[in-house]
Amino acid sequence: MDKMLEVKDLNISFHTFAGEVQAIRGVSFDLYKGETLAIVGESGSGKSVTTKSIMKLLPESNSEIKKGQILFEGKDLAKLNDRQMQKIRGKDISMIFQDPMTSLNPTMKVGKQIVEPILKHQNLSKSAAKERALDLLRLVGIPQPEARFNQFPHQFSGGMRQRVVIAIALACNPKVLIADEPTTALDVTIQAQILELMKDLQKKIDTSIIFITHDLGVVANVADRVAVMYGGKIVEIGTVDEIFYNPQHPYTWGLLSSMPSLEASEANLYAIPGTPPNLLHPPKGDAFAPRNEFALKIDTEKQPPFFKVSDTHYAATWLLHPDAPKVVPPEAIQVRRRQFPALKEGK
Repeated sequence: MDKMLEVKDLNISFHTFAGEVQAIRGVSFDLYKGETLAIVGESGSGKSVTTKSIMKLLPESNSEIKKGQILFEGKDLAKLNDRQMQKIRGKDISMIFQDPMTSLNPTMKVGKQIVEPILKHQNLSKSAAKERALDLLRLVGIPQPEARFNQFPHQFSGGMRQRVVIAIALACNPKVLIADEPTTALDVTIQAQILELMKDLQKKIDTSIIFITHDLGVVANVADRVAVMYGGKIVEIGTVDEIFYNPQHPYTWGLLSSMPSLEASEANLYAIPGTPPNLLHPPKGDAFAPRNEFALKIDTEKQPPFFKVSDTHYAATWLLHPDAPKVVPPEAIQVRRRQFPALKEGK
């Protein structure tokens, strides 16, 4: 499969009054053509910082890409200036943000907001751009697009506003679409509709998607592959089935065990103890070690490398070292592993 995006050994710091916050520490991943890669993890794990760096949307005043490459069509985006990035943002790489009300201009009609990037990046007349905008409104499921075209954002519901934001992001047929927790600001029913829309769009348009979320239930429905982030690093990456049914990192075990299910009662719902690390002073070893009941002595001394589980599945945990003791994962993970088709077949 063709690689649309390559992130290599990305290191990003924020310079604050308290000192240097090492927000991203050696993140690497690839995004392939036509796939949806989900990036999951707790708040503060580095998901949004990673993807905003791809768009060069981090504040120049206090952020710094200290090391690494972000390769897109032979260009290193990390080295481009703002003027060069303006030719890529919206045209080749687009972003859907969390809150549609802050993404839309309340003083502009929604039709004009969709037409604007089309006129900027595509060689179309105003009438052709309007037709394209109406087609996009239909594509994202907004009824009566001709009437809605001339309305303002406050005349739309939250779910409809998010559909408009998605239409704007798709206006120039981007090759990469970044969705930064696009359902967080919506209620559960509307969330389901937007997720269904994202799945439907994936089939209709030839776009690679990076989907950021802290909700693993969302991931199961939309992703092809999943990268789990913790403490500014990717700790596990694999196909959606591998991450859900054969997870290897204790942090992934914790995230999956804390998901509510119809079988689990409130009394036995798991919660990961402790808090994420302070990245003003990153830990010497595995950042998850203080919260990890399965931590080994080496976890406090040395960061684990990635160990290969399969051709598509890697996890950074010392538990995968050949000399590591065998541990029994939580019951919820054992149940998941018994459901994993590849394990059933003895692969």
